[in-house]
Amino acid sequence: MPTVYEEAILRTILYADVFDFPLTLDEIHHFLIAAEPASLERLQQTLAESTYLQARLCLDLPYYALNDHPEVIARRQQRESIARDVVPKAQRYGHLLAALPFVRMVAITGAIAVRNPSGWRDDFDYLIITVPGRVWLTRALAVMMVRVCRRFGVELCPNFVLASDQLTQRRQDLFIAREIAQMIPLNNIDLYHAFREANRWTGQYQPNAGSPFYDDMPQRGASSRFKQALERVFSGGVGDWLEAWEYQRKRRRFVPQAEQPGASAQIDTGNAKGHFKDHGARVLAAYVERCARYGLPSSLGAQLVAPLQYDEMRGGGTPPLT
Repeated sequence: MPTVYEEAILRTILYADVFDFPLTLDEIHHFLIAAEPASLERLQQTLAESTYLQARLCLDLPYYALNDHPEVIARRQQRESIARDVVPKAQRYGHLLAALPFVRMVAITGAIAVRNPSGWRDDFDYLIITVPGRVWLTRALAVMMVRVCRRFGVELCPNFVLASDQLTQRRQDLFIAREIAQMIPLNNIDLYHAFREANRWTGQYQPNAGSPFYDDMPQRGASSRFKQALERVFSGGVGDWLEAWEYQRKRRRFVPQAEQPGASAQIDTGNAKGHFKDHGARVLAAYVERCARYGLPSSLGAQLVAPLQYDEMRGGGTPPLT
C-alpha cells in the first residue's frame, strides 16, 4: 500500500492528468492534494526513493507524468511556447477590465493561469470582484468590452463576477479549490488575500496552495480620474436603477438555463456566475475514474481522512505530512 506521501503525490498527478498537464516538483508541492501540508524536501525525497511511484510515473526533467500517458510531456512543452505569447496578452486585457467602474480586483483563471493553453486562440478567463450592489452593471460593461475585443480576434471570458461582500464560495469541492489555488491576481493583492481567507476551506484539499503559484505578474493600480468620475455618477439612484434593471433582465434569461441538469451557475444580486455546463463535474468524474484505476479512494468530500487515520486503517506507521 502507498504511504501518505506517495498517495498524495500520485493523487496530485492524477488530477493534473485530467488536463494533460504533467507537473514539476514545485507544482506537485504547491498543488498537493492532501489532508496536511508537506515540505518540498519531503516530497522530493519520496519521489527519489519510492519504488511505488517509480513504477507508476515517468520522469522527463523537470516533468512528472503517468507511465501510461507520457505524451503529455511533449504536449506541455508545446503549450508553454504558446503561453509565453498569450499570458502577457491575458494580463494586458485583465488590466483593461480592472479599469472599469466599480471593479476592485481582477484575476486570471483557468488554463491560462497555469500556462496550459490548448491553442493560440484560447479564451482568457477572469474572475472579477466588484463593490457591493454593482455586480450586474459591471458585468454589462465587461460584456461590452468582450464584444469589442472579439472584433480583434480576442476572446475574453469574465465568467465569474461577484461582489466584495460575497467572497465565500457556496460550492466547495476539489475542482473549485484548485481553480481558486491557481488564479493569478492582477491588482489589489489585499482583496485577493481577503478572498483566500474567506475560502480557507480550500486548505482541506490543497494545504500548500495558500498563495499564487506564479507571483511574477506586476500588480497595477486600477484607479483613474475617469473611473472615479463614472463611479460618482452611477453610485446613487441612477446606478441603483440600472443595476436592478440589468439584474432582472439577465435573471429572466439565465435562471431557466441555470436550473437545467448539469449547470453550476449562480445567479443572484451578488454573483454572476454563468457556468451553465458544469465543467467541474466532468473534471471530478475523470479524476475519480483515474483514482479507481490506480486503486485510490476518490476523497472528493470536504472530510479528507487525516493521514494517521489512513495508516490506522491500513495497519501502517507512516507519519503525518509535515
